[in-house]
This record gives sequence, structure tokens and C-alpha cells, in this order.
Amino acid sequence: MKPAAQHVVDLKNQYFIPCLYHFYQEPPVIVKGAMQYLYDNDGKQYTDFYAGVTVMNCGHCNPEIIEPAIEQIRTLQHTTTIYLTNPTVELGRKLVEYLDCELKKLFFVNSGSEANEGAILLSRLYTGKRGIIAVNGGLHGRTDLTMNATGIEMWRTDPDETLPIHFVPKPHCAQCELNLSPDSCNMACLNAVENLLQCETDIAAMIIEPIQGNGGIIVPPDDYFIRLKTILAQHNVLLILDEVQTGLGRTGTTYRFKSLGIEPDILTTAKALGNGFPIAAFCTTNKIAEIYRKPGASTTGGNAVSATAALAVIDYHEKHQLAAQAAARGKYLRAKLVELQHEFSFVAEVRGAGLMLGMELMADGQPLTTATDQILEIMKDRGFLIGKTGVNRNILTFLPPLIITQADIDAMLEALSFALNTLKKQSNN
Repeated sequence: MKPAAQHVVDLKNQYFIPCLYHFYQEPPVIVKGAMQYLYDNDGKQYTDFYAGVTVMNCGHCNPEIIEPAIEQIRTLQHTTTIYLTNPTVELGRKLVEYLDCELKKLFFVNSGSEANEGAILLSRLYTGKRGIIAVNGGLHGRTDLTMNATGIEMWRTDPDETLPIHFVPKPHCAQCELNLSPDSCNMACLNAVENLLQCETDIAAMIIEPIQGNGGIIVPPDDYFIRLKTILAQHNVLLILDEVQTGLGRTGTTYRFKSLGIEPDILTTAKALGNGFPIAAFCTTNKIAEIYRKPGASTTGGNAVSATAALAVIDYHEKHQLAAQAAARGKYLRAKLVELQHEFSFVAEVRGAGLMLGMELMADGQPLTTATDQILEIMKDRGFLIGKTGVNRNILTFLPPLIITQADIDAMLEALSFALNTLKKQSNN
């Protein structure tokens, strides 16, 4: 490890709580960002295919976003939600227009965890019920309540539940938890939801990601959400759609629900909304919002600086048609990843939508967790930062800024082919 990196790791180990980990055996120290590129303290350039886990959709230090935010800092940095500021209410108007559906009311907070917690609270206020349905493999935040609703053991720091939570099978046909075939199962994972609701009457809402991010880029079948919404509505249970990762063009549409044939009762958005500035929101219908009348506030949620940045983010998305670009670039990248799947037997599956793609590594039915780390290390050494995810941490993830070019993709694919060949040679020895 380079001395500078070792010094940073030593300080981290000295002062940070041990749960805070980092990627790589030989980690770089990142000191600069410029659109789709990051740079370490030695000046080495890395093409970013992780985007801070779908945060930097518009690119790092994008001047069209940071310059308005800097000017806002010079003008008015902070009041709080009990005072009126133009950027915050303008963002509310702009975000509702961008959503373009029946979600007309919103509440700004600082993070996806807060947004999901607020959504759960709102569902309980509206329905008068307590219980929540969540999905195996889902991840909804790092607060105590949202960790309860997370279906990945490594992210449930405290196993004791603070709310009535009911987990159902994840809709992943290629690796069905119920060991059924998609040709004949009649979507048994949905039947599990209906069976639960016939037994449990104290259920306020079901929270689900339209594509599981940390769970391994799991994409439900095409008509899953249409049938799910019908089942929930029959039992007066709300649908909370966690679009913290999938929002803001990531999957090839402005928000993923636009391609699912449904609208959620409550939607959460964060990450890419601020493109590095902390802001999030939970959004709902006029009817549901009407119940929330006890005083509410967020000290820094939707503050003037973050709101100004988010306004610039939405403007940039619309001006540069980033959702359409994500769809086109994602189609190209996915096709190339599938070619690699055909070439390497240990690439079990390529899945995802838009520029939210995953490549699962398995051999003899076993996840290649260590090999996944090796691939990340090789890619980093060759100047590309990709991610890893999944319950077994064996899915390579490709989540670049939506401004990524085809030349960047081709260069990354060349490095990935080298890394996969390296792994193949090691397995043959």
C-alpha cells in the first residue's frame, strides 16, 4: 500500500467506528472528480462506473450544478423549514412536475434512510395500522427502523425488530427462493404476499425497490408490480416504492415506476436528486398527505443550498435527456456484458435496466465472492472503479454517471475482459 493511502487508513482505523469499511486491499486516496472521472493523490485517473452508488448521475463536480449551489452559499446558506425560502418551494414544484403523476405532495429530508422512515410513518398514519411487508434481499436504509425493513443479514446490524415486519420472497426467477419454474409457478412470490395479507390484518404498507440494488440488481418480472398493486389495494395496503437508487434516469426512465404500468402510493427519492448534495424526499398523493397535520420539520432537509443543487440537477437531466442516454448506453453495455457471459462459464447472469447492471459470478452453484474482490482490484489497477453487491457479494455492478460515453464503456469492457481472463487462468491452474 502506498504511504499516503496507509496514512489515511491508519487515521480511519484510529478514529472511525470499525463498521465503516472500504473497498480494495490497495485503496487509492481520491482527491478530485471531474464528470465521469476520479483522480487519486498521485494524479492517476479512474473512470467511475460506480457513481457513489448511483449518486453522481450528472457527473462529479459538474459546473452546471455546483456553480448555482456555490452562488446560493454566498447568498443564503441555511435557515430551516420553519422559514420560507424560494429554492425549497421551487424544487417542490419542479420535482412534482418531473414525477408527472398523482404524487403531488412531498416532504424533504436529507437521506434515503430518512425518506423511507418518513414513508413508513406516513403509511401508518394514513391506514391506522402498524405492520410492514418487505422483500428478502431488499435494503432500505441505515436507521434502526429502515434496517428492520432490510432483508440482507449483513446490513441488519441489530437483529431485534422495532416494528412488526413480514418478509416475502424476492421476485428473482433465475434463482427462485421457492425452487419453482417461472413457466409454471404463477408468480408464487406474489401468492406469498396475498397469503400473508389473508392472515395478517394489521399491515400498513409494503416497501420494495423496483430493482433491488444492494440485493444484487434483481429485476422482477414484467407484470409483477401490476399484480402486486392490485393485491395490495384489495387489502387496503399502501405500496411504498423505494426509488432511492433507481430514480433520476438511472434505469432509462425518469423514475422506474414509469415503465412498470403502476403508480405507487408513496415514493422515496434521494441519492442522484442532489448529485452529491444531501437531499431526499418522500412523495405521495393529496389524499394520503392530508392525514399528516401534526407539526413536522427537518432542520436541514431541503435547505436552500441542496434545493438549488437539486433544481440544477433536474434541469440538467431534462436539458441533456439523461434518461434516454442511460437507456441507449445501457442497452449497448448490457449486450457487451452478455457477450462476455457467453465467453466465460463462471459468469452466471447479466441483469438490470438502463445503466443499473449487474454481472453475477458463480461456479458449480457457488458464489465467487473472493474472485469478485479480485476483479475489482484488477479493474481499479487498470483505472476503472466498479461495484460489487448481492447477498453473497458476488455481483459485479456497473452504475456509471449517466454522462458516460461509449468510448468509456469500450475501454472499461477491455479491462473487464482482461480481468475475467486473469480469473479464468487462475482457475485453470
